[in-house]
Amino acid sequence: MMEERKPGILAKVNDPEDIRRLGMAELNRLAEEIREMMIATVSKRGGHLASSLGTVELTLAIHYVFDTPRDRLVWDVGHQAYTHKIITGRKGRFDTLRQKGGISGFPKREESVYDTFDVGHSGTSISAAAGMAEARCLRGENYRIIAVIGDGAISAGMAFEGLNWVGDRKKNLIIILNDNEMCISPNVGALSSYLNRIMTGQTVNRIRTEVKTFLKSIPGIGGQMLKFSRQVEESLKTFFVPGAIFEELGFTYVGPLEGHRLDHLIQNLKNVRTLEGPVLVHVVTQKGKGYKFAEDDPARFHGIPPFDIETGETVASGGSPPPPSYTKVFGRTVVKLADEDSRVVAITAAMSGGTGLDRFAAEFPNRFYDVGMAEQHGVTFAAGLATQGFVPIVAIYSTFMQRAYDQVIHDVCLQKLPIVLAMDRGGFVGADGPTHHGLFDFAFLRTVPNLIVMAPKDENELQHMLKTAVECGRPVSVRYPRGAGVGVPLDENPRTLPIGKGEILFDPPGAALAVVAIGACVHPALEAAELLWAEGIPVRVINARFVKPLDGELICLAARELKRVITVEEDALMGGFGSAVLELFAEKGVSGVSVRRLGVPDEFAPHATQKELRRMYGIDAAGIAATIREMWR
Repeated sequence: MMEERKPGILAKVNDPEDIRRLGMAELNRLAEEIREMMIATVSKRGGHLASSLGTVELTLAIHYVFDTPRDRLVWDVGHQAYTHKIITGRKGRFDTLRQKGGISGFPKREESVYDTFDVGHSGTSISAAAGMAEARCLRGENYRIIAVIGDGAISAGMAFEGLNWVGDRKKNLIIILNDNEMCISPNVGALSSYLNRIMTGQTVNRIRTEVKTFLKSIPGIGGQMLKFSRQVEESLKTFFVPGAIFEELGFTYVGPLEGHRLDHLIQNLKNVRTLEGPVLVHVVTQKGKGYKFAEDDPARFHGIPPFDIETGETVASGGSPPPPSYTKVFGRTVVKLADEDSRVVAITAAMSGGTGLDRFAAEFPNRFYDVGMAEQHGVTFAAGLATQGFVPIVAIYSTFMQRAYDQVIHDVCLQKLPIVLAMDRGGFVGADGPTHHGLFDFAFLRTVPNLIVMAPKDENELQHMLKTAVECGRPVSVRYPRGAGVGVPLDENPRTLPIGKGEILFDPPGAALAVVAIGACVHPALEAAELLWAEGIPVRVINARFVKPLDGELICLAARELKRVITVEEDALMGGFGSAVLELFAEKGVSGVSVRRLGVPDEFAPHATQKELRRMYGIDAAGIAATIREMWR
C-alpha cells in the first residue's frame, strides 16, 4: 500500500529555516514524505499516529510563516506534534520515538529550543501561552506566540479559563483551534456540538470564491476591491460563519480554514500574523489524513501499538494469547454490578474505550455519562448523583485523576459520598512517559479523610474490590495497572472483602523477613519469595490490599516477629504505601525493626516499557529478590 521511495525533500530539511526556502510544490511533497516517515516509524514503535497525520500541513504552515523558535509555538497535549519533532532537528532520532533513552512522544523542553512547554495533559496550551505573552510584555520584547489546541482539548475547563483570561487581557496571542471532530472518544458537550454545526471549509471556500468572482465582474473597480479581500472576508464572516462565541470572548475569529491546503493555510496565517490582539484561527482537519486505516478508524489509531502497514492490523507478540487486561475485567465487572444494582452509574472523561466502559455504555445508555475532557466536572457531577442515592463509578486514569484532586477532597470525601474512583493505569504506563505514569495516587489520596484506598494484586481481586467499593457506602479509590492481568482464574461472582484486611500469601517455616506488597507488586514479591525459598531463604509475603486503612494488626505482628520488613509499591516512595507503613510502626510503637522501601524515588520516571521500568527501580521479581538477599546477610 505504501509506495517505497527514496528520500527527497525531507532529506534536506533539518530545521524550519530549511522549509521556508521551499516552493509550494516542494512543501506538498515534503508533507507526503513526512507522513510516510511517521507511518513507517509508528508501525514499528507504536505511538499517537492519527492526530499527527492530521496536522502535517498545519505544522508546516506554522513553521513556514512564523519565525520559530523566536516566535513561541505551544502545543496542547502533544499527540499531534510528530511533524514538529521531525522538522525541528529530531528527524535522525525519530526512530527512537518513545523508546528507552529515545525522544519523547510529547514536546519536551529539554529536547529542543522549539519545544517551549512540556505537555501531555489536555487544556494547558492557552494558559501557558498567556503566561508567555505576559512575560514578553514585561520584558518589552516583540514576537508572536501561537497555541495549537484540539476541539477535544478546548472542552477542558482549564482551556475555558485560559480563553476568558486572554480575551480580557487583549495581548497579541494567536490560538489555532484544530477541529477534526474527533478526540480519543467522540466529543461531547455544547462547544463540540457548536463546532460541528459550523460550515465546513468547502462551504466557506465556495462562498468566498463566489464573492470574489462577483467582485472581479464589476467593471473598472473589481481588481481594486480584491485587494481588500481580507477585510471583505472579515465582514462576510459575521453573516456566514458562526464564530460569535469566540468574538464575544474578545477574539478576532478567522475561519474555518481547510487544514490540508498548504497554500490557503500559509496565506491566511500570513494575514493573521499582522493582526493585533487575541486571534482564534479555526482550522478543519481530518484525523488520520493520508493513511486509509487511520482515516477510517481514528480512535484505534489515536494511540496504536506496532502494526502492519499493509493491513493496518496490530502486530501479534507471538505465543499464547495474553490474559484479559485489567481494563477489560473492570468493564465486565461494572456491567455485572450494574445489572445487580440499579443505583450503579458510570462516568468517564472522554475515555469510554480506554477505560473499558464501552460495554456499559451499550447496555446501560441511560446510566452512562461521558463528560468530555473535564475530570473536575466529572467528579463533582458524580458527587451530585451520589447525593441523590446513586453509586457512581468514575473511571479515570490515575494521571488524569490528579486534575480533580480538589473535587475529590471537598465534593466527595468531605461529604462522605459513596463514589468509586476507578483509576486505570496506576503505576508505570510505559512509552507515554512521565506525563502519563500514575505514580502519585497512593500518596495524594491516602491523606484524604473518609477515603478508602485499595489496589488489587490481580484481575480476580479487582472484581472483589469493585464489589466491595460499590457496597461499602463510602468514598473508595481502586487503582489497577495498565495491560494484561496475571492470568489467574476469575471467580464467577465477585464477593465483598473485609475493609482494611490484608492476607498472608506465603509463610514458609522459619521465616525471618516479611515482604509487604501492594497492588501490581504482590505477584513479583511472591515470585521472589518462592525463588528464594529454593535457595534456603524463607520469606513471608503479605498482600496488604489496602493502603488505607492498613491492616495494622497483620503488618505490626510480622514486624515484631521477624524484625525485618520490605515494602514494595509501584508508586512514589515519598508519602506512599511504604511511608504509611513507617507511620503505622511509629504510631503503634513498633521499634527495633529494619525497614526497606522499594518504589519510585523522588524523581519523574522516564519513558520506557513497563518491564524496563520495573527492572530499573528494582520492583520486579529479580529486584525484590536482590533486596531480600541484602537484608538477609
